[in-house]
Amino acid sequence: MKKEDKSIIIEQLSETVKQYGHFYLTDIESLNAGKTSALRKACFKKDIKLVVVKNTLFKKVLESMDVDYSSLYESFTGNTAVMFTDVGNAPARLIKEFTKGTKGEGKPWLKAAYVQECFYVGAENLEALVNLKSKEELVGDIIAMLQSPARNVISALSSGGRTIHGILKTLEER
Repeated sequence: MKKEDKSIIIEQLSETVKQYGHFYLTDIESLNAGKTSALRKACFKKDIKLVVVKNTLFKKVLESMDVDYSSLYESFTGNTAVMFTDVGNAPARLIKEFTKGTKGEGKPWLKAAYVQECFYVGAENLEALVNLKSKEELVGDIIAMLQSPARNVISALSSGGRTIHGILKTLEER
């Protein structure tokens, strides 16, 4: 590969890393053509960008960034495919779903991930990444918790009937 081609690829990958908030380093080496195609389709449906990269080029991309990605460098062995996403747990859920029949031993398997400004190195972190909640899920949980007391008061008031006696009796029981 020519040096000019390498610099273009490094520039494109740098823009992709800046565009997406999270990325996963995975190994998809032994997948046959059918399974690779199925994985690419599943990634497309979940808005995950799957890119097969050369380890040295991607390492140069990460070295040129403002964040210190040095804890991921040991994961650059063998073939590497990078899953870029805006939703932190989407690739982990996809990997878990894709390897469901293999009891977690099939491909793709997780090498490392950079999610929510944290590093996860090793396949043993897949379950933790699956259980991470996205920003939207956390906001939804907070709204539900804030609405809960108001719902309880409204249901208590409406269950006691619309009379003052019913309301007082319901409040007394609580």
